Order: sequence, then structure tokens, then C-alpha cells
Amino acid sequence: MANVAEALGILNSSDILFSAEEVDSAVDRMAEEITAKLGESYPLVLSVMGGAVVFTGQLLPRLHFPLDFDYVHVSRYGDKTHGGELVWKQAPKEEVQDRVVLVLDDILDEGHTMAAIRDKVMDMGAKAFFSGVFANKIIAKEKPILADFVGIDVPDRYVFGYGMDVRGAWRNLPAIHALK
Repeated sequence: MANVAEALGILNSSDILFSAEEVDSAVDRMAEEITAKLGESYPLVLSVMGGAVVFTGQLLPRLHFPLDFDYVHVSRYGDKTHGGELVWKQAPKEEVQDRVVLVLDDILDEGHTMAAIRDKVMDMGAKAFFSGVFANKIIAKEKPILADFVGIDVPDRYVFGYGMDVRGAWRNLPAIHALK
């Protein structure tokens, strides 16, 4: 983002799709669903940097079961608003072999990033793979992977807030906004 005025202009001209209260409620529901499904498996939870930081930080304290935590850093966006080539910055460091793995990300857009992470984790010998995304974008084409746990469904618009950025800014918003 070039400057504060530009960032504020984007925010002020955006639509609020989900309030902070709706976001919080969605994370509560996801925590219950994940606990019911994975609570007895002692999973390895992998957070996708940097978009999933806010979501992961809010979700983890709501998971009342033992887990190991690590992260992966893979990106298709950089500071652009459209996906590009997949770039691995950090593969899982924690032992994946024979583990139940839950990967958390901010949004499942076209699904290519999550599918690549799934393939990598399974190639590393994981026993099972699950994915949790805060936002699932409803798009017209078929995705290579569907998330096992979803907080909210968002329309096919560029959304930001709650970890998702617009040109590098506004990951810190508690609500979900969309560009006009």
C-alpha cells in the first residue's frame, strides 16, 4: 500500500459483509466442530502464514484438547489482488510422519494453495489431512479441494479483514470487508 490515505480510502469505500460479532460466532462454531472431530487425535496444527495468523490466534485458545503447533509459509498473492505462482517460503518443520494434520488458513479461494499444502503434507507421510478455513469463497468453478471446517462463506468478491489483506493492509480488522 502506498500510504495511509490510500489505505483509509479503500476501507471507507468498502462494504462490511460480516460484523466482528458474526466473525467471533463463526470461530466459536468452528472450534466446536474441530473439537468434536479431532479432539482425541492429538493433531499437528499448521497455520498458513501470514493470512491465517489472526484466525489461528483466535481459534487455538478455543480448542480444548492437546495439539502440536507449527506453520507453513506459502503464497500465491504477495501484495497483488489476483493469485500467481505458488511460492514455498517454509515447509512444515514439525514431524508430520504418521500424524493427523489440521491446516488452518484465512480463505479458500480457488483452492490451489490448500491443495498444494495437502499434497506436501501427505507426501511427508501424514496419517490424515484436514483443512480449516475462516472464509470459503463461493466461486463458479470447481475447486481441487474443499475445506473440512469453514467459518463463513463469502461471495466472489475481493474480501479483507480478519487476517486477509488488501494490497498488504487491513489484516487487523475484526470484521470482513469487500471491495466495491
